[in-house]
Amino acid sequence: MVQTIINKQNNELAFRLEQFTNLEQFSYLQRNKYYTIILLQSSGFNLKVDFSDYQLKENHIICLSPYQPFMMSSVEECSGFMLNFHPDFFCTYRHQNEIETEGVLFSNFLGLPFFKLSEEALFFNLISQISREMNKDSIAQHEVLVAFLKVFLIESVRQKKKFDKDTELKFTDRQSEILQNLMDAIESNYTKLHAPNEYADILCISPRTLAGIVKKYLNQTPTSLITYRIVIAAKRELYLTSKPVKQIAAALGYEDEFYFSRFFKKKVGVSPDIYRKTVGFAKLEKLQAGLL
Repeated sequence: MVQTIINKQNNELAFRLEQFTNLEQFSYLQRNKYYTIILLQSSGFNLKVDFSDYQLKENHIICLSPYQPFMMSSVEECSGFMLNFHPDFFCTYRHQNEIETEGVLFSNFLGLPFFKLSEEALFFNLISQISREMNKDSIAQHEVLVAFLKVFLIESVRQKKKFDKDTELKFTDRQSEILQNLMDAIESNYTKLHAPNEYADILCISPRTLAGIVKKYLNQTPTSLITYRIVIAAKRELYLTSKPVKQIAAALGYEDEFYFSRFFKKKVGVSPDIYRKTVGFAKLEKLQAGLL
């Protein structure tokens, strides 16, 4: 079952709901140019997002930003629903003060891109209401669907925050404290420091020791953590502002605009210009100027 609403101005996908009965369609690495929320019912599955692999059990909700690479597989029986929405349909940044999606559900530098599903009846009821509304051809359909999506996102944020709190690192040893200090250091310095050895110097440990700690706790590398934080910031600037790519690159510590563009394309899958054109170009500035 697939239900889709197309943006009549550009014939691009605006909103989509799909029910699936297996993970075959997710068996290869893919990137969607819209937000993706997957409600998965399974006793066990493998998830790959960005630089990390996860082996999960029980039912989960997975939250993915535009162009975020992911794939899933399982030898167990799996089924579920997938919601897709383009930023033009619902701009998460515009509603950030109401719904803290960015940094909780999406673009979460320190957290996980999923949470264990609880209160399942609530989410399945919302899915049913969304499906019924999409079957209609009624007045104010967009507004109704946005209202349902808001409730879905609000409940997801609430459960994700609880999940994050229950699964956050417990500082029981020196190594986990170093990891938290690394996260803080990246958050404070990612616009000017891009090399793992620079962060090792800040923490007064060797790069090899730092790499071992990051591998132990997160199954990642210091480079992947730094890269992910830079990419999150770049995506936000490309979506929310009309700043030239050269200016965005400079603000993130890249003097060479073309090097930055190659770096962005390698990590995201598309160039900064394509990302801006497909995901959104300075939406807030145009709205405030009365151009949309």
